[in-house]
Amino acid sequence: MVHKEIQLKKNFEVDIDMKIEKAPFYGCYIIEPEIFYDERGYFFETFNLSKFQKLTGETINFVQDNQSYSKKGVLRGLHFQKGEFAQAKLIRVIKGNILDVVVDLRSSSKTFGKSFSLELSEDNKKQLFIPKGMAHGFLVISKEAVVEYKCDNFYNKDSESGIIYNDKALNISWQLPESELLLSDKDLKLPTFKEFINQQNKKLNKKS
Repeated sequence: MVHKEIQLKKNFEVDIDMKIEKAPFYGCYIIEPEIFYDERGYFFETFNLSKFQKLTGETINFVQDNQSYSKKGVLRGLHFQKGEFAQAKLIRVIKGNILDVVVDLRSSSKTFGKSFSLELSEDNKKQLFIPKGMAHGFLVISKEAVVEYKCDNFYNKDSESGIIYNDKALNISWQLPESELLLSDKDLKLPTFKEFINQQNKKLNKKS
């Protein structure tokens, strides 16, 4: 996290910057804001479209913001939307700590079928951008957490899909014991990665 002690003007006319680094998967970025502190508290930009596009080369148009509150041990995921309703997301934590997890579902990608994770928290204020073609989920590892994320496509119930969190092939290392995890009945019934890929291949074969 970039800290800068500075006397802020009343209208916040300061030279605000952001640090963006490439994540392990192509098209994923970790964003670290520059934070300005003074005797009143702090100020930082949570998102700046112009700077984001300039630093990443990505063209994005976020149309929906979502926010969730969860207690420790809550695991939400691994979720995504299919087809024309696929979503790119920008995830950040307003309160607490989470283990954020991404799975690459792009068959043409070098990291297809692999996962990576990182901690997002109210303290580090890091954000994670994930492009379309990824499954996403998170586990709350603090007492509670408030998570907010932007989407570049609207929610569509019929295109909802996901991968089971404990898929043996993905072998995701969650930071809490299995006995402490809390998932919805819906997420507990999600298919494995292999089952999902087989379903997709069957649909493609029917069309061809």
